Amino acid sequence: MHNGRSGFSWQLVCACAVAGLACVMLGTAQQRPQGGGRRKPPQQDGIVKPTMKDTVRASMYADNWFVMYINGRQVAVDSIDFLPHNVVSVDVLPEYPMTIAVLAKDNADPATGCEYGRSIGDGGFILKFGDGTVTSASWKAKSVMHGPIDRNTADPKVRTEPLPDGWMRPAFDDSSWANAVEYAQERIQPKEPFFNHDFAGAKWIWTGDLDLDNTVILRTRVDRPGWTRPWNTTPDIDTDQRQ
Repeated sequence: MHNGRSGFSWQLVCACAVAGLACVMLGTAQQRPQGGGRRKPPQQDGIVKPTMKDTVRASMYADNWFVMYINGRQVAVDSIDFLPHNVVSVDVLPEYPMTIAVLAKDNADPATGCEYGRSIGDGGFILKFGDGTVTSASWKAKSVMHGPIDRNTADPKVRTEPLPDGWMRPAFDDSSWANAVEYAQERIQPKEPFFNHDFAGAKWIWTGDLDLDNTVILRTRVDRPGWTRPWNTTPDIDTDQRQ
């Protein structure tokens, strides 16, 4: 009797298990969407959207602060106004020809051009993109705030001028600007975060006066002959901060 009951119980358990599995499978099938359960691909109806594979990583380091534009749109800003110096890395979606424009500032009192009371500081900016774009003397550079004039820290004065209208836009004519000047890394003395990132091939740049030119604007144009956009969509969102 004992063996018979055991056999009967085992058959009953198996039957219940099979029935339960069938119910689960049926419920899952009913929850699936029509069309075989396949999701529509990101490219449909002739629309091709950009993906993260189309982006490149951009890394920047400024002494002390910067904001960067690509083709006239702001894409990166240093989140730390002063100290500590940090590396800013972002993913950008490049479209060639690509105009990169940077506003960079050294720590300086706008009234005197000095820092820490009556000291004279220095600037510096470096950039590297994953597509091989780097800072070099081929960039254009212009100072818009200079001081203390003649290095006179006893009676410090500054010389300023307004930012040129549209200076960050691709159509702006920077032909009258001087080329950027490259500086040795020993002259800039970057802090620890710099050494934790890949800046190989990039040069430290500024205007011709690293000490007294406290606010500078920098520009370059990156061409990729034969490049075409692999996507055919354009943004509907308006990110122009003037509105």
